[in-house]
Amino acid sequence: MMNAMEYTGMDTLLAGSFRAAIYCRLSKDDDLDGTSASIENQRDMLEKFCEKQGWEVAAVYQDDGFTGLNMERPDLKRMLKAIERKQINLVITKDLSRLGRNYLQTGQLIEDFFPRNGVRYIAMNDGIDTMRDNNDIAPFKNILNEMYSKDISKKVHSSYVLKAQKGQFTGCIAPFGYRKDPEDKNHLLIDEETAPAVRQIFGWALEGRGPNYIRRRLEQQKIPCPTWWNRERGYRNIRTRWEKQDPENGRYIWDFTVIKDILMNPVYAGAMASQKREYRFKIGTIGEKKPEDWIVVEGTHEPLVDKGSFAIIQEKLKSRQRPRKAGEPSIFAGLLKCGECGKSLTIRYTNAKHPQQIYSCKTYNAYGKQHCTQHRVDYDTLYALVLNKIRECAAAALTDSEAVAGRLTDTCQAEQKDQREAMERTLAKDEERIEVLEKMVLRLYEDMVAGRITEENFDLLLEKTQKEQAELKTKVEEGRKRLADEIRLAVDARQWVESIQEYRDITELDAPTLNRLMKEIVVHETIDSDKTRHISIEIHFNLKPIPEVEQVTG
Repeated sequence: MMNAMEYTGMDTLLAGSFRAAIYCRLSKDDDLDGTSASIENQRDMLEKFCEKQGWEVAAVYQDDGFTGLNMERPDLKRMLKAIERKQINLVITKDLSRLGRNYLQTGQLIEDFFPRNGVRYIAMNDGIDTMRDNNDIAPFKNILNEMYSKDISKKVHSSYVLKAQKGQFTGCIAPFGYRKDPEDKNHLLIDEETAPAVRQIFGWALEGRGPNYIRRRLEQQKIPCPTWWNRERGYRNIRTRWEKQDPENGRYIWDFTVIKDILMNPVYAGAMASQKREYRFKIGTIGEKKPEDWIVVEGTHEPLVDKGSFAIIQEKLKSRQRPRKAGEPSIFAGLLKCGECGKSLTIRYTNAKHPQQIYSCKTYNAYGKQHCTQHRVDYDTLYALVLNKIRECAAAALTDSEAVAGRLTDTCQAEQKDQREAMERTLAKDEERIEVLEKMVLRLYEDMVAGRITEENFDLLLEKTQKEQAELKTKVEEGRKRLADEIRLAVDARQWVESIQEYRDITELDAPTLNRLMKEIVVHETIDSDKTRHISIEIHFNLKPIPEVEQVTG
């Protein structure tokens, strides 16, 4: 085992040429090691070591509270960028596990990234120094570090499952409206500061109000969202996108999904629901479990809403799709899209003396004009416009189907020429890269056989190269398919002409007819300086390569 006393001679001569980066890491699991593993102790130890060798400490990077399996650590990423900018040529850690416990990614750093960027790496307590011939043990230490993490992960997961079965709270932060019991962190108490907001949310929901209505009322009453509360109390240091856009009032804008999650969470009815997500070692959360697969224990803490009301609200949430007056959903449901934000247009009645049915942008309805414009379209206007357009297209197709199909094909080909050429250039470049990678694999094998690279390094580089090959091949296959789809659109034009002809005398619209004929209806809106609204409606027919466009001025 090499120690600090052995770094003499050559290091003294090269002392002035090293710009050292000290990297420290501490995760929650390291608390078991006592104060010797603390960030401060790691830093002090390494700074004294560098001072003794006469090396300049260019920067100190430290990630506190991050597992070694996670390579997406803020300061680690900052250090790697500094290395790429040639600001650092020496990295020192207390031991190899501080750099990481994922043996593939840690090995890639030591055997590929560091050498490629001219960086010397030292793991002081493990006696690893990439400038010396003492690194054969490093890959084994990487694997042992990962095995240790995997073992810890299994034990931690088992303990969480056991606590969940007992009805204990295992989260980092208590659900909004609750706080952790100071005498038992696995038990929840009502938080009298935030609980009134939760009770109000359930009160509105019991009246039949949906999440969007509740969101608007919370904003009107200037009730801060949970993210603001967590930051105010020092639990988290993140901001919502609304807070970033408007630091003053963004705290009062609640996200639709946050409200819906509150309304669906059994914790507010006094039941502890745990193990809601699927988790895999090294990957993390891979998906949400179905509610029937949760571990739910009733009566674990004081509820904020009674069980009967909670059950009623769940039924109301399931039937939130509002029916039309005649009991049928809107015939345009699922077809209307906002041309600016991409969200759906939803139907509602105006509050006028003689109410009208109108469609308007979902984002505008939920968040107001600062996030999107209304894109208002009267139901009757849209109905008449679409009906006339279908009749018009059918009449033209019946009059001269060959001419209509020919015009569509010509227009389609002209509009898609540039796009196809760009796709073909990209595909050619990707295919050329695949050939280069195949040659690289052969050279790597030759280098390993000749002893120019180690077998471990060969495996790492081969895996990386083969991964890029696989991704490129998938990309090329998808690109070729898209290209074929683009070319096939011209054929679709003729099929569309044949299918539209039967609707020449259509007098009424219904949902099956609209969905059979149309892919989507996109509504664009522009507003002049004099507040005049201009609506452009694109009707995208199925099989028809280009949309029909109509203008409406409001």
